[in-house]
Amino acid sequence: HIMSYKLPELPYSYDALAPYIDATTMEIHHTKHHQGYVNKLNAALEEAKLEDSDLEGLFGKISKLSSGIRNSGGGHFNHSLFWTILTPGGSELPEGELAKSVESTFGSLEDLKTTFANAAATRFGSGWAWLIVDADGELKVTSTPNQDNPLMDTAPDQGTPILGLDVWEHAYYLNYQNKRPEYIDAFWNIVDWKAVEKRYLAAKS
Repeated sequence: HIMSYKLPELPYSYDALAPYIDATTMEIHHTKHHQGYVNKLNAALEEAKLEDSDLEGLFGKISKLSSGIRNSGGGHFNHSLFWTILTPGGSELPEGELAKSVESTFGSLEDLKTTFANAAATRFGSGWAWLIVDADGELKVTSTPNQDNPLMDTAPDQGTPILGLDVWEHAYYLNYQNKRPEYIDAFWNIVDWKAVEKRYLAAKS
């Protein structure tokens, strides 16, 4: 049978991330944009007759699949990840494996933030900035256009995303208008580093 994807519930209320991300943006982003990707993904999978499709498996051969699956599958996966690495009030980076790796790769958390902010700010048009664990188990900052992600065989830097930032205008325009760098700065106030660390450990195992 054809697997149908569903819109995940958010683990917090729409206004919980304010003032960094306003309630209206969150509600539209979740109920309209993300729901739209889910609907289109289900239709694209149905059309391709892809049964019980595992998205991560599909991403590994996305270059051979329809643009509908690529765009909507990416949209669903990327947003599902995004909601889970945000938390009201944010969190400190826990001392542990991830903190050590951030230090050895980037120098410090501040340096990682600078590198990541640069990737997010310079992504032309719509897309995402990512912190990934690459095939060698190393941390790397990268970005992708549109709804692509680093699990796709089309990505220049492939790996497992553990932190992502949506830099489509729909993610920030109501609050920040064209000031993407201000949105990127605000993002760090609501990052759930414990969730990122969980993803890091899972990617390494």
